[in-house]
Amino acid sequence: MISAIILAAGKSKRMGQPKMLLPWGETTVLQQVIATYQRAGVEDIIVVTGGAHRQVEEIVNKSGAHHNFNKEYSNGEMLSSIQCGLASMATQAQAALIGLGDQPQVREGTVRLICETFRSRRSKLVVPSFQMRRGHPWLIERSLWDDLLEMKQPQSPRDFLNKYVGKIQYVEVDNPSILADLDTPEDYQKSRP
Repeated sequence: MISAIILAAGKSKRMGQPKMLLPWGETTVLQQVIATYQRAGVEDIIVVTGGAHRQVEEIVNKSGAHHNFNKEYSNGEMLSSIQCGLASMATQAQAALIGLGDQPQVREGTVRLICETFRSRRSKLVVPSFQMRRGHPWLIERSLWDDLLEMKQPQSPRDFLNKYVGKIQYVEVDNPSILADLDTPEDYQKSRP
């Protein structure tokens, strides 16, 4: 089983309001991300919450996903949220797909391709790439979780990927959605449907 960790713990300082709650078509940014993963066949989803966690957790509860509150979210570091998600993974999960809650543009086909690549090749790490740039979501096989869980600040997920660069199976995607997230009001206005 592949489980997913959706990182939604940020404080949205640059956006000026909780970006997970922003409208996205007929839904919200976070609901769109969760629905994309679900349509791609990922059944076990943990959303790591932090900023505006009560409102974010309401959305998660309605979606059929689970949530886990990151007590360290105010430090603003992605590593602590990934560790929080990994620590609450189901025991039967063979791999974790790590995605961003502010990435509603990510495509169902991309999520499906990453999961299928893991299943067919049994790669330890599967990372999508667009024009030679890594993006999200990326997948980590269970045997590497402890290494990620043992990392300390100021180490980052990038340091982890660089350490294991030889184990990465890249999957080329034909669109930049894996690189796009919503950090500022301008990003949001430019991207929204």
